[in-house]
Amino acid sequence: MANHKSAKKRIRTTARRRIVNQMSESKIKTSIKKVLSTTDKAEAEKLYKEAIAILDRSSVKGKIPKNNASRKKAALTRHLNSLSNVAS
Repeated sequence: MANHKSAKKRIRTTARRRIVNQMSESKIKTSIKKVLSTTDKAEAEKLYKEAIAILDRSSVKGKIPKNNASRKKAALTRHLNSLSNVAS
């Protein structure tokens, strides 16, 4: 257990940041799963836009690396394009 005042504050700060990071990571994963589980093209396009916005925001804020966000966006785009091929 910490004895110094600054160490105790660091423990509190770390606990708060951990919760915020878990929430943002959960939001990313949930938005991706929603898009990938959708088979309706119109619904998928709406969810796709939301997921891309979340990924871009997370990338800019430094929650995830830029290339990681690009890779996830590419996977979502491939899924969306496969839906349009099935509908045609």
